[in-house]
Amino acid sequence: MKVLLIGNYRGDGQESMQRFAAMMEEGLERAGHEVTVVRPPVMLSRLAPVPGSRKWLAYVDKYAVFPRQLRSAARGVDVAHICDHSNAMYARWCEGTPCVVTCHDMLAVRGALGEQTDCPASYSGRWLQRWIVQGLRRADAVVSVSSATARDVGRIVGLSEGKRSVVLNALNYPYQRIPREEALRRLSSAAPLDLSRPFVLHVGSNLVRKNRPGVIRAFARACREVDLQLVLAGPPLTEALRELIRTEGIADRVTVMVKPGNEELEALFNLALLFFFPSRYEGFGWPLIEAQACGCPVLCSRCEPFAEVVGDTALVRAAEDEVGFACDIVRLAGDSGERCQWVDRGLQNVLRFGRDEMIGRYLDVYRELRRQA
Repeated sequence: MKVLLIGNYRGDGQESMQRFAAMMEEGLERAGHEVTVVRPPVMLSRLAPVPGSRKWLAYVDKYAVFPRQLRSAARGVDVAHICDHSNAMYARWCEGTPCVVTCHDMLAVRGALGEQTDCPASYSGRWLQRWIVQGLRRADAVVSVSSATARDVGRIVGLSEGKRSVVLNALNYPYQRIPREEALRRLSSAAPLDLSRPFVLHVGSNLVRKNRPGVIRAFARACREVDLQLVLAGPPLTEALRELIRTEGIADRVTVMVKPGNEELEALFNLALLFFFPSRYEGFGWPLIEAQACGCPVLCSRCEPFAEVVGDTALVRAAEDEVGFACDIVRLAGDSGERCQWVDRGLQNVLRFGRDEMIGRYLDVYRELRRQA
């Protein structure tokens, strides 16, 4: 089968979506299919005279320059697959070829409609989200990465059930348990983290919905009873977060690791006491299964998709229950037997997220569209 994968504009820096496209490409080729990947070229935005103009020149790259290339690439393939729903408008230029869109979440769309998702939209943002919805309606099939996201697609986009399906994401990197000595070696330069003392790990950005302030406050409360460290992996902290850490009196306990690579992150998951992920809104929650694959217990919020991703294999509370989260942290720090139980549950759960199974589900969608064509 000839498959065209439509990836993201590299200038936008959407690493998770780039990983998803790469995972689809590798998986489909390994399954014996012919794969071509196209994405908008980074051309005009490179010539931006001032930083503020880069965004608008990128729009020209994405929506004026790229469509002609896409229309040509879509000819002669069996299926065109838009790997990120934020590019759903490209379905317009795939006419005549069965078109699949993967929807990772509807948070920005919902925010543009005035729903609370911690994703408010500007005027231009509302216009863009309407265009995305139109593209989803034009697609021949929309695959959501969780049932919660699929329900949002059905409610907002109005697609029939026949055009909607759910395929859970697979691990986008082969995270696994590694020897402690190897993990320590990979993190040997991660000053000021003291690898001889237990630490709680959070992986995420500074977006409001990621709830980094909640992580800091719950951790600070737990530290009143146990001696722990906190590792915040992701982008540099905002000044507001740094001030919160100082106010909570935990500056000497917090290590920020700016955008660690896969090997460093795998080592962190392997060594952490637990992975703490109290997000308010998500479409799937990749870090949950990444942690579990490394034998790291998960403490997370009752965010809707998480019920499907981790279910009863993680400790779960309302995102606002910082007192409860702190109690869970203290309990796992003092009870190695309970911690081991959550490790075992996580390792069993992550078996559901194999890449071959995910690719097989997408191939089923492709074949059904070809049958209908």
